[in-house]
Amino acid sequence: MLVSALFRSLACMICSILMLSSCAKDIPIFVPPGQRSMHNSQQDWPKNKFLALAYHDIQDSDPDQAFVSVSTEHLVQQFAWLRENGYQPITVDQILEANRGGQPLPDKALLLTFDDGYRSFYTRVFPLLQAYQWPAVLAPVGAWLDTPDDEPVDFGGKPVERERFLTWKQVSEIARSGLVEIGAHTNNLHYGVLANPQGNLEPAAAAHKYDAATGRYETDEHYKQRISRDIDLITEKIRRATGKKPRVWVWPYGAASGEALKIVNAKGYELAMMLESGLGNVHELNNIPRVLVSNDPQLDNFASTSMVMENNTVMRVAHVDLDYVYDPDPEQMERNLGELVQRIADMQITTVFLQAFADPLGDGLARSVYFPNRHLPMRADLFNRAAWQLKSRAFVDVYAWMPVLSFDLEPNIARVSRWDPDTGKIGVNPNDYQRLSPFDPAARQQIIDIYEDLSRHALFNGILFHDDAMLSDFEDASPQALAAYQAAGLPGSIQALRADPGTLHAWTRFKSRYLVDFTQILADHVRAIRGPQIKTARNIFAEPILNPASEAWFAQNLDDFLSAYDWTAPMAMPWMENVPRDGADQWLDSLVDRVASRPQALNKTVFEIQGRDWRPSAHAEDSGHVDSALMAHWLKRLQLRGARSFGYYPDDFTQDQPRLETIRPAISNSWYPFR
Repeated sequence: MLVSALFRSLACMICSILMLSSCAKDIPIFVPPGQRSMHNSQQDWPKNKFLALAYHDIQDSDPDQAFVSVSTEHLVQQFAWLRENGYQPITVDQILEANRGGQPLPDKALLLTFDDGYRSFYTRVFPLLQAYQWPAVLAPVGAWLDTPDDEPVDFGGKPVERERFLTWKQVSEIARSGLVEIGAHTNNLHYGVLANPQGNLEPAAAAHKYDAATGRYETDEHYKQRISRDIDLITEKIRRATGKKPRVWVWPYGAASGEALKIVNAKGYELAMMLESGLGNVHELNNIPRVLVSNDPQLDNFASTSMVMENNTVMRVAHVDLDYVYDPDPEQMERNLGELVQRIADMQITTVFLQAFADPLGDGLARSVYFPNRHLPMRADLFNRAAWQLKSRAFVDVYAWMPVLSFDLEPNIARVSRWDPDTGKIGVNPNDYQRLSPFDPAARQQIIDIYEDLSRHALFNGILFHDDAMLSDFEDASPQALAAYQAAGLPGSIQALRADPGTLHAWTRFKSRYLVDFTQILADHVRAIRGPQIKTARNIFAEPILNPASEAWFAQNLDDFLSAYDWTAPMAMPWMENVPRDGADQWLDSLVDRVASRPQALNKTVFEIQGRDWRPSAHAEDSGHVDSALMAHWLKRLQLRGARSFGYYPDDFTQDQPRLETIRPAISNSWYPFR
């Protein structure tokens, strides 16, 4: 991470020392039980929210997880538990009524859904629903139900006995009951398509196909035509069976696509369902999370899953440079990736912030990227492969880590320029990130293009915006920036903008909001292609949190971040801020305390400690890896102070840094107190 001399200035040091001097003693705070915030399961049920459960097959014995089966006995127990604990199953009509401002949903609203179209729904689930008089949604795959009685079903390439699946006649009978809404689970897109040169099969409804013969990806137009044909087929089949056009779209594997979603909506579907934790919202019907009921859970595990509501995600992050994986030799690169995936799987964390751009020089400037795109060289078509391997084999969420402004594009595009108060000259500061000016329309458009190209060529869960989205109190002085200031009613020169505290503050707030707005535009373009489920995170320097007046030096503001992004990611890196070794614990405490002073802020903040000491040593450009035991201590310190989510940067799997055996107990969500 690049840190300029500006941010190691005397002013920063003074502020940090003042903060440390006011800290509590070097012990964790004890919060009496009565003063602790309640777990969200103890809070009132939020208005117009609902829990959606996603079931698949039901079997009397030996539930087969190839079909995500639940035993009949456990299903009966689960229904009884839901009833006894006040859950109220609801219909699609009730959700749409609440969406339109009518009757609100009841407390503990529950939407029961069953995917794929298994015959066990007719023989085991349907009688139970009739006994309880509970509504549900059944979403079959059209092609599976079309299979003739004397042929096996092509279940994603695996032949499965026809008797396992419903017939259309049975679907018609189920629909006539009035209890069950028939949704669509695609006609024939519940399988994997070749999605990259390395041979990964990814969800057919969400991924653009890769043609190994031509070395090209499916065009947007061909992708949309393929999706549109499928939607038309399943829509007509359900209409024939039920007499009604379906209103509910269920993504195979829970993998959504923004491009496909536009077609789904245009063809009359009103709800689109995922596989995510959390509660559905009647005002976000294109992004309904569903809790997957898998592994035939015992009742206590089922109950704990069903009681989880909102703001309960605990994120544990390894922040990974793909530069460590890259190698000119494809075979060695594949071995490197395998080593990384195994390490992450062994670590048992929740999330990887994965570099999507190349930065072998370590200066933060993206001269090439790891995905096909319109504007920069592609170092290797690697991000798609790495993201999918991590998601499907290490079972983590992947956030694509991308610069916001630091792209090495054509020289005619404006760069962020600094006004030098000593000379009055304007130029690019060589000691900082080399950034494109966010005020230049050409820069903005090409950055948008790059984000769109990333979204077309990979499946991922979120975007991490890098810390290069910053502007100092002498930036941006480019002509485009000065024109933007004037258009906003501010002075048109840096000297005038800094002339008095009021004007400086107004200019600072304008820049902070401008950068936030630009990242939100980028997120909108990503979601338009990948889907509304995409989360956002953004790195923030520690100083704007500890010393709000320093917003002028960064154009970063904690409250802006908390309101704009799903996750705010402070760089909780004491040595990067030149904090003395014996003051690091108190510095970390103060950082957590400042965030905690905002209501619920700790539920959407992930603190990143440093795994490398970037300060120069006597014999090298930096001082090397931070001791693993110290990193583990810092993570525990953050947790004791109240931080719920945390991680570290960088993970150097090539040298086992930090040491897996040392860092895992401190960061894994599979260790106490979670398991």
